[in-house]
Amino acid sequence: MIAYQHCKNRRQSTMVINFSCSASTKLTWILALLLILVTTIQVHGQSTTDGFVNIDCGFTNSSAYIDSTLKIPYRFDGELVDGGLSNEILKEFMAGAGNEQQKTLRSFPDGSRNCYTLPSTIGQKYLLRAMFTYGNYDRLNRTMGGSLFRFGLHIGVNFWEAVNLTNTDPSSTIWKEVLTVAPGNNLSVCLINFGTGTPFVSSLELRPLQDTMYPFVNTSVSISYFNRIRFGNVTDPITRYPTDDYDRFWESWPRTSYAWINLDTDKKVERLPGDSAFNVPSTIFQKASTIDMNISSTSIIVAAGPNLDTKSLQLLPIFHFADISNSSLSRRFDIYSAEGLLFPDFSPLRFQMDSKYKIGHFLQNADVFFTLNKTSSSRLPPLINALEVYSLVRMDNLTTDSGDGKINLHTAHALHICHV
Repeated sequence: MIAYQHCKNRRQSTMVINFSCSASTKLTWILALLLILVTTIQVHGQSTTDGFVNIDCGFTNSSAYIDSTLKIPYRFDGELVDGGLSNEILKEFMAGAGNEQQKTLRSFPDGSRNCYTLPSTIGQKYLLRAMFTYGNYDRLNRTMGGSLFRFGLHIGVNFWEAVNLTNTDPSSTIWKEVLTVAPGNNLSVCLINFGTGTPFVSSLELRPLQDTMYPFVNTSVSISYFNRIRFGNVTDPITRYPTDDYDRFWESWPRTSYAWINLDTDKKVERLPGDSAFNVPSTIFQKASTIDMNISSTSIIVAAGPNLDTKSLQLLPIFHFADISNSSLSRRFDIYSAEGLLFPDFSPLRFQMDSKYKIGHFLQNADVFFTLNKTSSSRLPPLINALEVYSLVRMDNLTTDSGDGKINLHTAHALHICHV
């Protein structure tokens, strides 16, 4: 399910030097060479997973293990949380679990608020992800019993999002993501009991982001995942690490009956000089979707699912483009939301990444559609490579609250693609 990158071994040339010297000089040279060797090993041994925090909630072995798919270590959660009970999903759901972390969970039947304390760096931007696989661990069939099964998530004392598992398949895995700034050297993730089902969590993952990324995220504004889509002919339903160094989840857009035209290229798509606002992998820009030359407009509808509270939802879209076609004809289009024109007369750059967004412009509609409309001067129809949509999370209280194979993934969002 995960795309892997393969590296070739490089043969290094060797230079031999003959010299004579005293024993003390030889010892000095040996120590210097050892220092160089250790430094070289440290530099080349650095990994893109440096700073990753990977927690298998409910795992009872204090020894870390290497995830067989991601090839990164996960640790048990006992040192990061007070209270709670370790549980396993029922055996009939074990085979369908996408990874080891989804086989165990920690539930919190006692207390209205239970918190994990994750190590962080003050002022650092992070992607924080929590995943939930019920697996009927308590044999109460809570997700399919017909009654409300809902609990909350907080970052410190700030509300992040609700987890609503009402009428969901017990084998399903729900995930919640937020991009946030750590207020201190600990980041507190709390599960809140609403009185409508026992809170639980299967895994917690913390991924450091570069300071320049998502420039609208700051100490008072976080953004929660609503959708992150890559277009084109993509076989994996989820693209994540190691394709994405920051382990973002990129969902492939759903198949439709309409005859989409998928584009792909082996040519590297370059990032604009100085542009590090999103650091989308070049691999994602090497695929795109467009429409027939005779069609002038395409619409992408992102709708909130039935289990998502939409009363105060405010959405921020980020569009990613690169023209990877072999045609030199002009391609220009307007980008609309339901609220009106967002970006007029846009022309994607050839084999260069270009992202369009508006800082601070959150759409006031939980069910939004975006239209890419070909302009009168354009010879080619619209094209798109990727789309991110986030909802606003206000961090009004800045206290750190420091004390406190096959995978069936559902994010409680629906995406539809239409053509005009």
